[in-house]
Amino acid sequence: MMNTLGYAILSALGRKPCSGYELAQYLDAVWPAKHSQIYPRLTKMEQNGLLIFEEVIQTGKPDKKIFSITDKGRETLEKWVIESPSDPIMRDEFLIKVNSIWLSDEENAKKLIQDRISDLEQKVAFRTDTITELEQKHRGDTMSKHFGRYLLFNRRNMMDKEEISWCQWVLNLIEKSNFNMSKLTLWMLGAGKLNLIIQNMIFVSEI
Repeated sequence: MMNTLGYAILSALGRKPCSGYELAQYLDAVWPAKHSQIYPRLTKMEQNGLLIFEEVIQTGKPDKKIFSITDKGRETLEKWVIESPSDPIMRDEFLIKVNSIWLSDEENAKKLIQDRISDLEQKVAFRTDTITELEQKHRGDTMSKHFGRYLLFNRRNMMDKEEISWCQWVLNLIEKSNFNMSKLTLWMLGAGKLNLIIQNMIFVSEI
C-alpha cells in the first residue's frame, strides 16, 4: 500500500530521475524523510512497478542507482494528485500536490487551491474568536497560562493568512495562463514563495 512518502518520491521522480541521496535532499523541502525510510520504500515501489533504476558505475566512490518513474508510477501519481488532500499536519501533502500540479487539468488545479483557501478561511475565523477570548483571559500577563496559547493561535492565523494570499496568487497565475503548464512553469515561478511557506509551516497542535 502506498503512503504519502511514496507519492512524494513519485512527485520528485516525475520531474527528473534521481539518486536516493538526491531524493532525500529534494524531499527535505516537502516531506522530510530519513534515508532509512526512503531506501526501503524505493525497493518496494520498484517491486510494484512504479519506478525503475539504472546502476551507475563510479570511479573512486560507491556505485549509485538512478531511479526513474514508470508509466504505472505516473498514472498512480496522476490519480492521486486530483484527490483532496488530508488536513495539514507537520508534513503537508498539499505541498507535494502543488509540486505535481502540472499533471492536473485547470479545473482540478483550481479546485485544489480553492479548497485550501476555504479551509484556511474557516480556521482563521474560528481562531479569531478564540484569540479574543484568550486576550481577555491573559490580560497582558505574560506569565498567564493562557498567554502561550494566545501566541500560538496568533502565529497560526498569521501563517494561514499569508498562505491564503499565496493561494490567491497561484489562482491568478492559473487563470491567466489557461493552465498551459509547459509555458507557465508554475512550479519554477512559485519556488521562492512556496519555499517561504514551507519554511514557516511548522504547525503546532491546537489544544
